Amino acid sequence: MGEQAVTGAGGAPAPERTPDSTGEDAAAAAGGATAPGPTSAGMTADGTPAAPADVSGAGMSADATPAAPAAAPPAPGSPERTSDITAGPGGVMTDEVGVVTGDLTLRTEYADGQVTLRVQYKDADEWYAVTGGRVPLADPAALDAVHTVAVALLNRPEG
Repeated sequence: MGEQAVTGAGGAPAPERTPDSTGEDAAAAAGGATAPGPTSAGMTADGTPAAPADVSGAGMSADATPAAPAAAPPAPGSPERTSDITAGPGGVMTDEVGVVTGDLTLRTEYADGQVTLRVQYKDADEWYAVTGGRVPLADPAALDAVHTVAVALLNRPEG
């Protein structure tokens, strides 16, 4: 890896110096502010948690819950969840028939410590296993979370 020029204000070379371990250099560069801002990625040097930052346009938020498509309310203790979805470009790959596209129903099933994702054309009789859609799940209480993630990944009504 070659050397890179480090420039300061106005394109002038930055003076060579060793950064301090107290963070005072960073505070001085930020105009004396020591609180982390949106560019802190949620981390600080002293180990204190950063304040929540707005990362608009990043495409996701840990605190936001996306609106899911209409789903059938699960029966108490039911080992499956279903939701209507619209496959995005390229559809959903299945083990039995290859790619399926358009308006589908996604079913997330739990049995014998495994989760299996299946899809069917909306209101059809045949169900198809989603390729790569079978994984171990130690806690059946996590079925709702797995189904929510699967819907978020496969439902692409706008393409």
